[in-house]
Amino acid sequence: MVPARTCLGCRSRDDRSALLRVVEREGRVVPDPSGSLAGRGAWVHPTTECVDAASRRRAWSRALRSAAALDAELVSAAVDGPSGHPEEQAD
Repeated sequence: MVPARTCLGCRSRDDRSALLRVVEREGRVVPDPSGSLAGRGAWVHPTTECVDAASRRRAWSRALRSAAALDAELVSAAVDGPSGHPEEQAD
């Protein structure tokens, strides 16, 4: 059985390999393409539409169980990168 996760943006279920894992670090949502960062993770399709929808719905704070509003600028930048593949944005 393939692990399925729910996208924070479109709320559809998809294979883990089709989604980008994100975690909260110092009040910011950080992409975790390797899936190795510690902490509670959430999942989003690596598309501008899903990242924007998650931001509009304020889903980041709820999913990552943060009391404060979270900045998803790093996730948006990773998705909007030159090739659209967050794996290549690792810094």
